[in-house]
Amino acid sequence: MNLFRCRAWIFVSGTSLLAILGTALVHAQSTPPKPVSEVSAPKLAEEEYKNIQALKGIPSEQVIPSMQFIAASIGVECEYCHVPHQMDKDDKKPKLTARKMINMMMAINKENFEGHREVTCYSCHRGSANPVATPIISADEPKRETAEGTKPGDAKPVFPPADQLLDKYLSAIGGAEALQKVTSRVQKGTLTAFGGQHFPVDVYSKAPEKRLSVMHLASGDSVTAFDGKQGWLSVPGRVHMMSAAENAAARIDADLYFPLHVKTLYEKFRVDSGDKIDGRDTYLIVGRSETEPPLRLYLDKESGLLLRLIRYAETPLGRNPTQIDYADYRDANGLKVPFRWTLSRPGNQFTIQVEQLQQNVPVDDAKFGAPPPPPATQKPSAP
Repeated sequence: MNLFRCRAWIFVSGTSLLAILGTALVHAQSTPPKPVSEVSAPKLAEEEYKNIQALKGIPSEQVIPSMQFIAASIGVECEYCHVPHQMDKDDKKPKLTARKMINMMMAINKENFEGHREVTCYSCHRGSANPVATPIISADEPKRETAEGTKPGDAKPVFPPADQLLDKYLSAIGGAEALQKVTSRVQKGTLTAFGGQHFPVDVYSKAPEKRLSVMHLASGDSVTAFDGKQGWLSVPGRVHMMSAAENAAARIDADLYFPLHVKTLYEKFRVDSGDKIDGRDTYLIVGRSETEPPLRLYLDKESGLLLRLIRYAETPLGRNPTQIDYADYRDANGLKVPFRWTLSRPGNQFTIQVEQLQQNVPVDDAKFGAPPPPPATQKPSAP
């Protein structure tokens, strides 16, 4: 499989399985998943993949996200450590080194941070294959901050309560009543990625939590869907059922009433000053709970509209971030809807520009169901 096909394996709805690593080389050999009704306890990594060493004992569904985190942390792709098409082989020195580094990282956290994951691959590498050990000389004067992040003598800023800002967001898009009148949404537009290439894309949404995105490629359609309980992806010849972490991300994307539901998704919220986005000042709202990674929302200080969402997927080695920027808000049946969104992850980015939008049109529930998996092949391989 060529690099373009690997990079085309993207969730156009807002999550990615293989875009960073090109790990379609691994899953090209993968045993197709069972239907949801037949799924029992998840397999361990060493039960599903060949030659697992440093990652023994983790769920098999966490192997690929862990590889994504390593790739993003050190700025490489699969072939840096792996032999193409023979990924279980130990012929490359970087793969052996990576195992030692994983063991070292886990030992540091166990011995110094009570087992909490405080140190990760990214702590030292910062997107480079070789960690930077010497401070860099810069022409810019370094920013000196106090422990609280404010200059000495500055008063601590006071921000509006999170509930007030989230209510303003809901009001800015048109309010709860107008939002709940929408039962479906069909969007057609253009996806721009892979160095400026353009592809037709269709996005179907149905309340409360069904969504399907179709990117039309010359080689066939790349599809991502969530049926309200289970998500799946497919490209010609391959089907992938989403893991629990992937389902959690897909559920947020699929929630047609997200502006109404967001206050109930997390146990507590914190408000801070946010980044300037497209020249607009923002408030940052961070949602936190004991069992889920945080959610970061950037709301326009003036309009209240959501300009950026950042979420994280947990892996045994660290969190994989996904950032979605929303723009070009337009009125659609009394609602403000973003007609452009840009999804970014370490190493890749794409933008969807909506050209046609219809709401409250019939969308068959069967559209969101996963196709049957392809015939079984041999056991996959991984580090």
